[in-house]
Amino acid sequence: MKVLIAEDDPLTRDGLKEILETEGYEVMAAGDGKTALELYQSQSPEFVCLDIMMPQANGYDVCREIRKSNAQIPILFISAKSEEIDKVIGLEIGADDFIVKPFGVKEVVARIRAITRRTLSSKPQSEKPKDYSFLLDNLKVVPSELRAYRNDLIIELSLRDISILELLYNNRGRALDRDTFFDQCWGTDYYPASRTLDQHISQLRKRVETDPAQPRIIKTVHGVGYRYDE
Repeated sequence: MKVLIAEDDPLTRDGLKEILETEGYEVMAAGDGKTALELYQSQSPEFVCLDIMMPQANGYDVCREIRKSNAQIPILFISAKSEEIDKVIGLEIGADDFIVKPFGVKEVVARIRAITRRTLSSKPQSEKPKDYSFLLDNLKVVPSELRAYRNDLIIELSLRDISILELLYNNRGRALDRDTFFDQCWGTDYYPASRTLDQHISQLRKRVETDPAQPRIIKTVHGVGYRYDE
């Protein structure tokens, strides 16, 4: 899923970019409203994060322009303007949500996942039924909800987590090497650090495995990568 970030503060912009990329989104970033609109028109993102106070064109103006051509795309305001009227204006002109700076990583992730769930559940899935899910051992994974279920336990997942689990499911019984994971779950233009995949798998195991020390879903294949056996 492609996301456009429009934020004039480079530290905040880079922070948001890192959060979203870690979650598995393809991110494009703009430092002003004019560039944001140009990227929106040329790149067709599926989700937009807007600051309010930006040069060239403010976030309200960018939101209004986007809404003229697209009433459905999710728009999230992230701004230091915390007065109630600022939130009311943002929501009235078409924003889906509003986060006040300074924000915590967990809050941003939770809001973005909530919007993504709504987007995925409403988007027509020509190749998959709306209620598509798959089983890994005793874990039921529901991609459109960004969640997995084991009995009464609900496990929150990112887009990248879903990609990894679905890749293992679609290739059950086959050992997948690191390049396959990076190409399919990070993108072919991603240049990973040496431990990126192992660290992500380690964290994912803690959430989806009954016993992370004895994994039944994401098994290590030494010298190759990982495998899921039905």
